[in-house]
Amino acid sequence: MIAPIFLLLASSIAVVATLFVPDWSDFLMVTAPCLLASVVLLICAIARRAKHWKASSTRWIIVDGSNVMHWCDGSPQIETVKETVNQISGLGYTPGVVFDANAGYLLSGRYQHNGAFAKFLGIPEERVMVVPKGTPADPAILAAARDLGAQIVTNDRFRDWADQYPEVHRPGYLIRGGYRSGELWLDVPDPAGSVNKT
Repeated sequence: MIAPIFLLLASSIAVVATLFVPDWSDFLMVTAPCLLASVVLLICAIARRAKHWKASSTRWIIVDGSNVMHWCDGSPQIETVKETVNQISGLGYTPGVVFDANAGYLLSGRYQHNGAFAKFLGIPEERVMVVPKGTPADPAILAAARDLGAQIVTNDRFRDWADQYPEVHRPGYLIRGGYRSGELWLDVPDPAGSVNKT
């Protein structure tokens, strides 16, 4: 960020000098494009910094879609996942959802791809993953959470994966949830570490 500011300052001084020093007016054809280029570089540097800040300030939560869809009455319902995603978003988190390959069959009797689930859930397609057939969703969920520094909404304990992903034992890493008296509840920890039972 310092280099674009320095270039802008130096090129501004050069343009002013070419305008006010009589013998230097021919250099305006060089200094003016330099000033324009330094402005563009500064704008690009500011945009990169803003994008990086936005990305680093995102608080992700990965939703185990195939687990959550069974929370209401034990039968698979996509509405349960949608309500969970909406509640997570309302708390200021950015949800990503991972489904087993058979989730579409359980919900609608046919395969559903990322885009179909994303459209119903009202989130961008890049935040939904349906794992390939024959592949368990658990490692995809755990890897995504690790990569994003995220917590996971699930009632699964991931015992088979605990050696590879020991963070599953960390308090608050796995967010439990379900329905009580027809109302969705989630044990979502707030940044201070206490649990917000919504």
